[in-house]
Amino acid sequence: MIYHKWSMVGLMLWLRYALLAGKPWRSLRSIYAEHLESPGTKAYSMEEARRLFAAFSEVNIRTVLTHGDLLKSGAGQRHQGVLLSLARQIWPQRLIQRFFPSAGLFMLIEARQ
Repeated sequence: MIYHKWSMVGLMLWLRYALLAGKPWRSLRSIYAEHLESPGTKAYSMEEARRLFAAFSEVNIRTVLTHGDLLKSGAGQRHQGVLLSLARQIWPQRLIQRFFPSAGLFMLIEARQ
């Protein structure tokens, strides 16, 4: 598993740490590196993941919506606050599950040499 760049979690982090911070030009790469998990955390697009596994003959990549993408679980202490409470009340979980099933944070990869 590696993190999927184009996830709902990525969207939420960008909204909070770029758009609402008055820095909409901020890259997802820097936001993931500074705000997702530990310093330097990386997330990859499907194309980038395929390049990482280019040496393998058979590669199956899929994404999974997680509790984090759907705001169904707790968040780290640094993400707590009024914005998260508000987001939980309006976050369209069912719409995300129906129309954006491939926008999950977890990218699962199976590969064979």
